[in-house]
Amino acid sequence: MSASPLVGWDEVAAAAPDGLAILDCAGRFVRLNPAAAVLLEAETEGELIGGPSPFTLVEGAGACRAGLLAARSDEQVAHWEPACGPRREFAYRTRTLPTDPKFTVVSFRDVTDERHRQRRIAAIAQTSIALASEGSLGSTLDAVAQQIVQADGLAGVQILILDSTGRELRLMGSAGLRHWDGFLDRLLECRDRGARLCMLDTLRERRPIVVPHRWAQILEDPAWEPLHAYLGELNWDSFVSVPLMARGRPEGVLNAYFAPGQEIGSRTLEFLAAMAEQAALAVDHAMLLQREREGARRNERQRLARDLHDSIVQQVFSIGMQANAVGVLGARDEAVPAQAVQNFADEVGALSRTVLADLRAMVHELRPSSSLRLGLEDAVTTLVKSTENRTGLSIRLVCGREVDAVEPELAEDMYRIVAEAIHNVVKHAEATTVTIRLGVRDHTLTAGIRDDGRGLAASGGRRAAPDSEGRKAGADWHHGYGLTTMRERAERWGGTMRIRSGARSGTTVRVVVPLPVRVPQAPPADSEHAPNAPSAVPLRETENPARSGS
Repeated sequence: MSASPLVGWDEVAAAAPDGLAILDCAGRFVRLNPAAAVLLEAETEGELIGGPSPFTLVEGAGACRAGLLAARSDEQVAHWEPACGPRREFAYRTRTLPTDPKFTVVSFRDVTDERHRQRRIAAIAQTSIALASEGSLGSTLDAVAQQIVQADGLAGVQILILDSTGRELRLMGSAGLRHWDGFLDRLLECRDRGARLCMLDTLRERRPIVVPHRWAQILEDPAWEPLHAYLGELNWDSFVSVPLMARGRPEGVLNAYFAPGQEIGSRTLEFLAAMAEQAALAVDHAMLLQREREGARRNERQRLARDLHDSIVQQVFSIGMQANAVGVLGARDEAVPAQAVQNFADEVGALSRTVLADLRAMVHELRPSSSLRLGLEDAVTTLVKSTENRTGLSIRLVCGREVDAVEPELAEDMYRIVAEAIHNVVKHAEATTVTIRLGVRDHTLTAGIRDDGRGLAASGGRRAAPDSEGRKAGADWHHGYGLTTMRERAERWGGTMRIRSGARSGTTVRVVVPLPVRVPQAPPADSEHAPNAPSAVPLRETENPARSGS
């Protein structure tokens, strides 16, 4: 006994939640179900019959590969521009009718909001990547603005930040708007004419300000006349200003210009707030870097001033005293013995040569980059020769074969550490010999600088205290700027610096910096060794040797 169907297929199509359509071979609509008419924003099915569809007829054409945010990898995406209202995005599948291949069946659904959310998530992720890059603050904020425009289809975005005084705004990032140097000047002119600047309300109240139909208001306000032409280049309607907050204080504003017809809902404001937070992080990071650089320059100037005072200034003062003495002798109108003149000349000549040598050493220490292009060993060798010629110290340098393979930034920091250690030996140790060892072993860069001088405890009357191995060392050595900088340079790379010192054994500075371990590339799939090839670096190989107690 055969069972008769409970409902007909026409009833099923009419009740289907997804859109169903039949297309002819030219891609025109032949028939649609009620859900399809609703999705295409038509009042009746008849409005669409015979009209072009947005769907591609070739099965599988343009299908997206499965991705992190993809729900169905075999679906294609089509865009539909209704007669009125915003553009819609449809995910769809196509199948030809087996009984009549001239016709194609399409099932589709509205994914406008879903894909919009995916674009917003991608925009936040891309912005995070931009923040991690080494680009300038301006290029980073331009990238943030561009991500917002692309994700939400806005007319334009501007990002303005406060200066260090917190009183002046600077335009640092934008997208959708033409770059114009006179924008801020004209904006201030509008303010002086009585125009209300919503971004100032945002900064003062520290909350988003939403102004629907802002462009119409600006057009009607004569105070905004200086910016009518510039803002009129955009096709926009409403306006939102969101504060950039960092550490509880406003760092600037993000201004969003919405296209006509775009709605400003809670999700939109949430997205703009998330992007404003990313921009605020970029601004805060840039400010911290600027303060760090200023502090480093200030400390470097202080060190140079100290070195100049300790050596060059005193030597130039001595030259001046010798010159005054010669002047006094000349004023007596008496014959000056030739030997006395020779002694004056010899002493002034020796002092001037010492001053010149010190100046050359300081210049070389400040600009080692040219030598570092050839490698760390060559840079340190040049420094050693310069120091020997200047001071008479005997310096022995031992370098391993892989030292020059160290990356340039690490090589720069290691060079600075060695240079500062040698500087301390020259100024304080009263040593005659120095031994410097540089080497790479077991993914670790090590440096040792040992002198035969009087030790830290005897230099400047510092108190002695036992180090980690029980030896006596200057307890407050780490309070000096030079040694602190050496330690910070080592710690920047996850390394450590130790100092051992004794009154009779001199001082030894040892620096240990772990080098990165490269992940081995997987062999080809057809390699006979592929099953045994490691797919990752074991954790024990990437441990920091400097922090393991060894």
